[in-house]
Amino acid sequence: MSASTAAVADAVDTAAAGRRRLALRPGTWVTWGVLTFFLLNLTGVIATVLLNSFGSRWFDSWLPGGWTSHWYSDAWKEFSLGRVLGVTLEVTLLVVAISLILGVPAAYALARRDFPGKRALNLLFVLPILVPPIAYGIPLATMLYKVHLAGTLTGVVLANLVPSIPFVVFTMTPFIEQIDPRIEAAARVCGAKTPTVLGRILAPLLLPGMLAAGILVLVRTFGMFELTFLTSGPTSQTLVVTLFSAVNSAGIRSTQSIDAMAVVYTGSMAVLLLIALRFVNPTQLVARSAD
Repeated sequence: MSASTAAVADAVDTAAAGRRRLALRPGTWVTWGVLTFFLLNLTGVIATVLLNSFGSRWFDSWLPGGWTSHWYSDAWKEFSLGRVLGVTLEVTLLVVAISLILGVPAAYALARRDFPGKRALNLLFVLPILVPPIAYGIPLATMLYKVHLAGTLTGVVLANLVPSIPFVVFTMTPFIEQIDPRIEAAARVCGAKTPTVLGRILAPLLLPGMLAAGILVLVRTFGMFELTFLTSGPTSQTLVVTLFSAVNSAGIRSTQSIDAMAVVYTGSMAVLLLIALRFVNPTQLVARSAD
């Protein structure tokens, strides 16, 4: 093939590629247009709440007529945010600790052992994750009210454990499956007892998975509304339930104070999500070692 023929062929290929790219452009434009529209709306909603939490008055202008930060101090006093944040932190940490204590051994058993009913047990664990919390939250709250635990901190923790323990199980199982069981066998052959295998062999290997599961459960529990709303009382409400109550309960409240509380909640969730994305590798949650 001569140089001129090769140049013509290259030009034809380039033109064809250009036509293909041009044919794909309308779909690309639509995709970017929808994405841009969504981001603009999301930014507008967040910016409106943020600006209103710092505005002294805002009626018929694009921006508030004045600026102040006293709405945050008002919200702190009016809604007892110090106590609410303390309850939120207490519930979240208790749920994370208990979920890890119960979920990690269960994940180890599912990853390492074959036993009758294993598939049924896996299905039982996955149901609280797939089913909307409100579907099982109402009968769960009814049971807790019958045993006089609803309305207490214990009841809120127990309710949040229902989806959290399965979440730990399904987060930890891939981590455990990636650990070669021959490592444990070699340690036992060398005379290591079960506590030594657990503390010096498995614990360091499981620590990244436990950290990932704990952070994800922490974020989930912090933002869990349905189960906490159904089982909490006046002294056991978390931040998200208090925010909902402030918006919907009877009485006259300043919208700026409510928006200030919403900013506190959104900022807390954003920090937790950033921490989760910093320590959690999504590929580790789905990777499984080959048989």
